[in-house]
Amino acid sequence: MANVHIFLLTLSVPLVSIRNACALLGQALPHVYRHRVLGAAFLMSCLLVFPGSIISNTGHLWSGTSHTVPVPLNLRSQLALISTGSSDLFFIENASGANGNLDSAISALLSLMQSHGLFFFNTTGQPAGLIAKDDVVLIKVNAVGPERAGTNTDLLKSLVKKILSHPDGFTGEIVVADNGQSTGGLDLSESNAHNHAQSVQDVVSAFPSSKVSAWSWYTIRSSIVSEYNEGDLNDGYVVNSTENPTTHVRVSYPKFTTKYGTHISFKNGIWNTTTNSYNPTRLKVINAPILKSHYNYGVTACVKNYMGVVSQTLTDTHSTIKYGALGTTIEHTRFPTLTILDAVWVNANPKESGSNCGPPTPYEVASFTNIIGASQDPVALEYWASKHILIPAAIDKGYTSYSSLDPDYEQITPGLTESYHNYLEK
Repeated sequence: MANVHIFLLTLSVPLVSIRNACALLGQALPHVYRHRVLGAAFLMSCLLVFPGSIISNTGHLWSGTSHTVPVPLNLRSQLALISTGSSDLFFIENASGANGNLDSAISALLSLMQSHGLFFFNTTGQPAGLIAKDDVVLIKVNAVGPERAGTNTDLLKSLVKKILSHPDGFTGEIVVADNGQSTGGLDLSESNAHNHAQSVQDVVSAFPSSKVSAWSWYTIRSSIVSEYNEGDLNDGYVVNSTENPTTHVRVSYPKFTTKYGTHISFKNGIWNTTTNSYNPTRLKVINAPILKSHYNYGVTACVKNYMGVVSQTLTDTHSTIKYGALGTTIEHTRFPTLTILDAVWVNANPKESGSNCGPPTPYEVASFTNIIGASQDPVALEYWASKHILIPAAIDKGYTSYSSLDPDYEQITPGLTESYHNYLEK
């Protein structure tokens, strides 16, 4: 988890050319590496520390005449000492624009990825890209609760808009989904957005001329079904008959038909009723979690977002997270094509605070860190974000005890079901 490349880009106000900014970052890292390789300072195991932001700015979110200053984090680009097998992590600081708009931040994030060899769009000129023009893109958000508990819907809106702008012309479909459990949903009146009334469903409805829809798996949480190739076209959950011997989870996943008639198995891909076969490669999952504290497991982010994939009602997966159940779920269903982490507003109140610990996150208890991140490695992304975004935000709030947020702290903080370190490692 520690052996990662970290690439940071700070947006300026007004925004500088994204292409020039990414080129600047791409040129700076090798130059710094040559001059700093001897006697370098270490931030965590195997990571070289590099100078600060590539582009400076005021660091404010402007809304009319008022502004909000983000938590000072002093993040720095870092390069792994060992490149073989390392994970690339990409972060955009000062992400929010006017009225919370994240269009520029999403564009900057994808450009930053591209400048380091990870192409978001699969095109005729770049066949190694992640998203093809005719793919079915499933955006797995966190919709567990109102206010700041769920994925930022401004981020969701900008991401949908970007996918629809595919260079080859997007002819596929976008589905925004989650099993929000009893506390959440996709059409909440108080959401995590600049305009608090903007729900996930509102975002979907903003694209009426495109194949964009929302699906609440909570509505099928109690229905056990068979797979399409077994002749079952009903919506519901496919549930393994036996539990995993190591992590004690009965893996479960949704199988459903979209508003536009597309049959999706979260595990097997797109079902073609004409050929009676699956297309596993056309289904692309973008894991879009939010970073926040958790009263049972310390932190919830990239990995625990898969609790919204399983049926808690049918499998009681939450009680087996401490054994590594969600890792098993990710492995035996569908690994995300890309994880985009929402760290614009985070809940940095640790278990030790005694109150206001997540997942519930009222507006007034959230910290404005104003960052989005991405990686193909959800574990490394979550590890680094917890260490260098969530903990500093907790310190900024005056907390002196925050071991529950620390991915390196092995002991179980009193009150937790399992330490964050152990749950994430498993």
